[in-house]
Amino acid sequence: MNIFQGIILPLNTKILIIRFSSIGDIVLTSPVIRCLKKQLRQPEIHFLTKEKHEDLLRGNPYIDRIHLLNSNLTELLPQLQKEEFDYIVDLHHNLRSQFIKRNLRKKSFTLKKLNVKKWLLVQFKINILPKIHIVDRMMHAVAPLGIEDDECGLDYFIPEEDSFDLETLPEEFRRGYVAVVLSGTYYTKRFPAEKHLEFLTLLHVPCILIGGKSEVKLARQIEKQANGNVLNLCHQLTINQSASLVKNARLVVSNDTGLMHIAAAFNKKILSIWGSTTPDLGMTPYRPHPASHIQKVEGLNCQPCSKIGRQYCPKKHFRCMLDQNTAEMARWIKINF
Repeated sequence: MNIFQGIILPLNTKILIIRFSSIGDIVLTSPVIRCLKKQLRQPEIHFLTKEKHEDLLRGNPYIDRIHLLNSNLTELLPQLQKEEFDYIVDLHHNLRSQFIKRNLRKKSFTLKKLNVKKWLLVQFKINILPKIHIVDRMMHAVAPLGIEDDECGLDYFIPEEDSFDLETLPEEFRRGYVAVVLSGTYYTKRFPAEKHLEFLTLLHVPCILIGGKSEVKLARQIEKQANGNVLNLCHQLTINQSASLVKNARLVVSNDTGLMHIAAAFNKKILSIWGSTTPDLGMTPYRPHPASHIQKVEGLNCQPCSKIGRQYCPKKHFRCMLDQNTAEMARWIKINF
């Protein structure tokens, strides 16, 4: 029984969840979606996101309808108003989501973003952030609706037609491979090519490079200098094909990026590499496989220099990445492959 303010929530409660971006943040909303769908009485769950992120949600059986934002909120608003939602769950909490809440005039539940505390950590290295994952903070946002964490972790659903055909891989890769995720919106979150080569040359296992257009040059450099055990698929895959390769990998090496969270949804062993951001911000792999490992340079007084990453190192030494222990990384991969 779900009770809100002493009232049993009716059948077919209609709820709009808002999260516009990015890939990882949208994946991290999946426990909220599932718990709302399963714990309320036959609710109708709608999700609002940017048009380019539709494929992340298209296969989710707990979502009844996806609403897409291209660029014009005022054009989207009449569509949302016609739905006559009962409640809004705002998991983005920005100017756009506030505009929607203000115009729909429905009871809303909003994620607390802790921006001041994050700013103190980035600017002055004063860490008063609660030691709680952002997923748990999202669950706290919907707790007034009677929703409890089911402790089942993240979800990610790949439509069958979007899966990567593993039979197209070379034979040695079909027997098992490491998914190496090169993606990263910001330069300071991307592991440099020379550091990738340091640990790849210590390995003799098949590795598949996954990334987008921004990682093409990096991937080609790695592919050219690696010892022949690397397959470069950067900028050749859809997000769901990339997710499919992550799902079927023996283990995943990833920057702090969206596919890291998709790997956690599939309970993969993850070696996550942290540069200018930090696990203290509460965005580590959620409920990861017990063998997962966080790779981070300890003792840097300049880390984190940003809560989301930068396009350059403000100190010009980039020690958060260049001082990473690649021998340690290679040992972890050999043990867990």
